[in-house]
Amino acid sequence: MTALRAKAAPAPLGATVEDYLAQIALSLRAQSIVAIGWDLRFFVTYLAARQTEWGWDDAPARPLVFAGDVPRRDEALPKFLDDASFAAFMRAARNERRPLLRLVIELLGRTGMRVGELCELEADAVTLIGDAQWLRIPVGKLHTNRYIPLHPQLVDMLAEWSLSPDCGPGGRLLTNQGRPLNRHAVTRMCNRCAGKAGIGHVHPHQLRHTVATQAVNRGMSLEAIAALLGHRSMYMTMTYARIADRTVADEYFAVSERVEALYDKSRLPAEAEGPNMRRLRREHHRMLGNGYCTRPVELDCAFETICETCTYFTTSIEFRPTLRRQLADATRKGQTGRQELYRNLLDGITQEPTHRRKA
Repeated sequence: MTALRAKAAPAPLGATVEDYLAQIALSLRAQSIVAIGWDLRFFVTYLAARQTEWGWDDAPARPLVFAGDVPRRDEALPKFLDDASFAAFMRAARNERRPLLRLVIELLGRTGMRVGELCELEADAVTLIGDAQWLRIPVGKLHTNRYIPLHPQLVDMLAEWSLSPDCGPGGRLLTNQGRPLNRHAVTRMCNRCAGKAGIGHVHPHQLRHTVATQAVNRGMSLEAIAALLGHRSMYMTMTYARIADRTVADEYFAVSERVEALYDKSRLPAEAEGPNMRRLRREHHRMLGNGYCTRPVELDCAFETICETCTYFTTSIEFRPTLRRQLADATRKGQTGRQELYRNLLDGITQEPTHRRKA
């Protein structure tokens, strides 16, 4: 840092800071050194600004560190799970036997709270506000607390958990055999579910990023996301606006189709689409049990195996060729969870339709 070598810098203080930065550079990551550099900048500048009040003979005559001396921090995008990976991860968690593990993953995956906030939840954190149940998040990283609305499924899980002897010891909502929950135990839970889902390593904070990204992609306002996550400034929340992958993808493909039409003369340009064809494409839908799916036929479904995991799913020998093709597709893509699902369906197939039974 050039400012630390300035003649105006007192030798004892300037040399000490410079030696310290050189020493930590040998063992710490660049990002950590940048963070420490910022702390030193504020600290030394504070000393320089208050030298007359301190009455310190060795105080510097001017600030030692300037903004230009500190390199800008890299602004990497948060790592999140795509819809298909997240669905597989949550299915793996719901198949776990331990109630604590299931509850921990559901809380992280539905609320977006920090792992530290999860571990510090108080025994009376569930609060009734109006007709709805809310979760009180304790004072944490930003020294503020907040309330998060609870999904009905979480309300039921928390009501069942309240009867457990692990609810309440030490004033904590979540304990492991009476011992306080910590971030390392939560990380192991996430990795266990990720391994069973076949999606690799998953850190608890990735679930927070995933909740925010899903919310942005589905139209939730940035102000509401900031309140949900407990962000102090909108600058923190704007990060997720940069990774609204579905919005970007929709606009990209809309433009790319027109560009491709310029080079593929065998295809009808998008501008030449007639009113009947346009209406047919716009009104394309598939009937569901309680509504319609309007997903364009050219897009993959992120929940392609959700029906096969339902307890009321039924199949028979007439669908064996289709199931074999689905198994081959899962094998080709390396999706171990789907492979196991279709193998089990094929192994249990009979001449007559059979229903899946609860495990």
